[in-house]
Amino acid sequence: MRAQHLSFVILAVVFKVASLEAQVKTVSADTEWQKQQAVLKNTIEAEYILRVGDVDNLNFGWPESFDPFCGRMSEGHYFPWDANPEDLPGFDRILMSSKFNPTREQKCFTDGYTGSFDPVKSKPVPWSMPTEALKGVVVQNAYLQIFIDDFQSPTFCSRFQITISGKRFIEGEKVLNAIDQTGPVGKLITIPLPEEFFTVFTGSNNVSFFIDESTGAGDGFAVDFIRVLVNRKRENSCRGNIFGLVVEKDTELPIAGAKVFTAENVAVVTNSKGEFDLKNIPTGFEVLRASAAGYLDGSTTADIGQGSNNEAAIIHLTKGKSASFDNKQIKVGESITLNNILFDQGKAEIKNESKGELDKVVTFLKANPTAEIELSGHTSSEGERNLNRSLSYRRVKACKDYIVARGVIEDRLIAIGFGPDRPVASNETEAGRVQNRRVEMRITKL
Repeated sequence: MRAQHLSFVILAVVFKVASLEAQVKTVSADTEWQKQQAVLKNTIEAEYILRVGDVDNLNFGWPESFDPFCGRMSEGHYFPWDANPEDLPGFDRILMSSKFNPTREQKCFTDGYTGSFDPVKSKPVPWSMPTEALKGVVVQNAYLQIFIDDFQSPTFCSRFQITISGKRFIEGEKVLNAIDQTGPVGKLITIPLPEEFFTVFTGSNNVSFFIDESTGAGDGFAVDFIRVLVNRKRENSCRGNIFGLVVEKDTELPIAGAKVFTAENVAVVTNSKGEFDLKNIPTGFEVLRASAAGYLDGSTTADIGQGSNNEAAIIHLTKGKSASFDNKQIKVGESITLNNILFDQGKAEIKNESKGELDKVVTFLKANPTAEIELSGHTSSEGERNLNRSLSYRRVKACKDYIVARGVIEDRLIAIGFGPDRPVASNETEAGRVQNRRVEMRITKL
């Protein structure tokens, strides 16, 4: 791996000299890239954009006309580099796990950065983002954007954790831990923030971000900048299309009827040839997930640039087991409706009569310690769609909190609120609407 990194020496020298003087173009209103912090209002991208860290490709600069908000991965560059003293701490430098021990043997080897490990300079530090501008803002949606460099969790068995003002961002962790950037290259990732984080941004003067590796793995990584987009105008984002296949691991046989999801939970279903086609996906590093009954969830990363000229994505699924839940056998990847999960109208507090069903989920997870599940909340179509999505999320989040409070580790559960977007019956009748108001459980790993 070190030889691979060193191969970028000559390339990086030429690249840096040429690109620092380049005239960079961007569709973003966030153009004062030399600033360490920025707050923008009423932009083409979002109602609010907040940024910490300058936008300079880890001090290497950008090639001619490269747009970090719309382009594909940056070109390779040399390592290591000394951080610019004018940069905010923790940006534009190699970071290593706070638990990294250079004398400890690594089960998955190490990357070339470990030879330059510095216990002070390489230590992850929290990044602080001023958020006074968001006081009183009604948040409809929020997205975390990070320009990341050389995250390689699948290769080096690393497990990254993200905290926002001390609270773990589990959904973001799953995205980072699915990414395998080969060589020192940078790329923007965009991750939707769950509603539970909205008040974190609107209720304080500063929000902190912290990214660390939790196992001590020898996986060096870097971050160029962090942005938060509040009330994003998704229709104005740079977008691209991605074609791909879902196939069975080992046999390479196509899997028809598999669901393929983006980070925003936009979903399509594969055809008889296992093919899928996702259109108008915001550009950046996209982690695509796939699920099918009888298979463990699988994922792959797609480097999506504008238009359709993007490399095809292949997602491999591994056949999984089944397990007993409430005296019934359930296949991994299969969704079931949890019975008697009841709430008062417009409320998200769990009623006492619902706790018995949730206790069954606790029992299942404790009996199957490697299992992971997705809890999804659904509503009927009455009322405003965004309010229904919010209500469905708050309800399913309450279910997750109940389960975690009974001793289940929180990163084994994901809570998603779909609102009225995924009905199982007609909303034209009361009987159908009752069926659509539900909480589902899906086993993603067993």
